[in-house]
Amino acid sequence: RTAVIAVHMQHDIVTADGAFGGFFAAQAVERDVIGQAGKLLDAARRSGAAAVYTRVAWQPGYPDLVANSPLLAMVAQSQCLVEGSAKAEIVPQLTPQDGDVVLTHQRVGGFSASQLDVILRARGVDTVLFAGVATNASVESTARQASDLGYRTIIVADACSAADPAAHDASIASLGLLAEITTTAEAIGALSGAAVRA
Repeated sequence: RTAVIAVHMQHDIVTADGAFGGFFAAQAVERDVIGQAGKLLDAARRSGAAAVYTRVAWQPGYPDLVANSPLLAMVAQSQCLVEGSAKAEIVPQLTPQDGDVVLTHQRVGGFSASQLDVILRARGVDTVLFAGVATNASVESTARQASDLGYRTIIVADACSAADPAAHDASIASLGLLAEITTTAEAIGALSGAAVRA
């Protein structure tokens, strides 16, 4: 009944040579977000929980991009995150495995105009754990949506990062009103306990 959701672990977002790398890569590396997310996803698979990836990508020429925010306007300006391009793919350290869910969407929040809610409910999921980038943008937006939709929402704080520590910390403080805040070690322990009980 649990899903680990890795948010936007894509080349263009979390690697230094990606279009958004100048904003997000340094903190993602410093906080080892890829490594922490990998541990969480592995623990999810071992426990029988769902391993879910959300990614953003748009068709060439961006006919499906509604650039109504500075963040989304930057996508068109930088010509990044094009469906089918290597830099729009999940980083190789986190390559999805058979049975994982990979959901592509076009908004900041992963539930907006996507099948994420339908997919999770079809699997009986009622608890979601979030890791990924950026804490104060897509992670927060998707987590707020999850909370509003009635999911038990958990943020794995040390598996998330933003452009800078202050933005991350402010987001975590805000999310604490809507979600549970935990660590990778605690989350893995809980997932392992669930596997043992099953």
